[in-house]
Amino acid sequence: MDIGFNEEQELLRDTARKFLDAECDTKFVRRMMETEAAVTPAFWAQLAANGWLGICYPEENGGAGLGLVELVVLMEEVGRAVMPGPYPATVLLGGAAVAEAGSPAQRAAWLPRIAAGEAKLTLAVTEPNARWDAAGITLGAREAAGGGFALNGSKLFVPDAHVADALVVAARTRDGSTMEDGVSLFLVPRETPGLSITLLPSVDETRKLCEVRLANVAVPAGALLGELHQGWAPLSRVVDRAAVALSAEMCGAAQRVLDMTVDYAKMRVAFGKPIGTYQGVKHKCADMLVEIENAKSLTYYAAWAVDEGEPDAAMAVSMAKAAASDAGRKVCASGIQLHGGIGMTWEHDLHLYLKRAKADEVAFGDATWHRERIARLAGA
Repeated sequence: MDIGFNEEQELLRDTARKFLDAECDTKFVRRMMETEAAVTPAFWAQLAANGWLGICYPEENGGAGLGLVELVVLMEEVGRAVMPGPYPATVLLGGAAVAEAGSPAQRAAWLPRIAAGEAKLTLAVTEPNARWDAAGITLGAREAAGGGFALNGSKLFVPDAHVADALVVAARTRDGSTMEDGVSLFLVPRETPGLSITLLPSVDETRKLCEVRLANVAVPAGALLGELHQGWAPLSRVVDRAAVALSAEMCGAAQRVLDMTVDYAKMRVAFGKPIGTYQGVKHKCADMLVEIENAKSLTYYAAWAVDEGEPDAAMAVSMAKAAASDAGRKVCASGIQLHGGIGMTWEHDLHLYLKRAKADEVAFGDATWHRERIARLAGA
């Protein structure tokens, strides 16, 4: 494994940083927090023009055909800028599910539109039981007498469902021999009768969360993504890739918090000299750096392992997500502590990073959940 980035990947990083510095400063982020969509049509169109909305989709479907490593490079910069809007919901979740499980016709119908910025999707997985494993999927889907399926149940914390043109819904179509057997994926347009979406308050208002209720929602047989009862395998691959991407986002956000803290420590004077000259501050910053570098290394390896199909890819994903979740929480908390009173104010930008870190920490399983998964994969 080559742990360095090639010239094209570094160019992607530089391009992303320049664009986000120019178009997505924290003033823009704060304005978007106050809106329902958390993004403007113009900004979304710019993401499409940059090729970021289809970065991992096949070239024949309008995408760039790049891998998870390239997505990780981009997501680090997204985290550094605390970029608002439904990018993860559309690109990492809903669109990724269509790319992973959809038929050629379904991919051709949706992926070019997503890449062009003409459509948004999301993925509805979690339910009131708040589980991330296959046992957590209890929303029922029964085959209708006249063909198609009827979906009944609810999903919680569905990202940006209120702005999505369609939702990929994970449902249980039978009680199989295992919990993984019997999960199916359905593509449900937002305007389908019986589908209701309620916007929920959330800690990170730059990305919205919704409750989705399905009351006898009828979908045709063509709404099925992939094979009937066999949706867990592609769904787990989508979630694993999204977990790595969010790990990269947390690393980018944590790195930005460290940079802000070091700059402040050089400038803030106490007892006649900058606080960065005091040993206690130096040690705290060093601890922050160690947390970040550890999380970055594990995230880069996980992205490479997934792209290469390594046997330990699933374990690498959980190691990255656990480390990045811890690093994001600890680094943001330490950054606020070292800033002192100003770090606790609404006017300072640190709270934007702390809220993003807390939201990303619990998405796709927190550190405890992933450590338990590592133990299971290791046979403990």
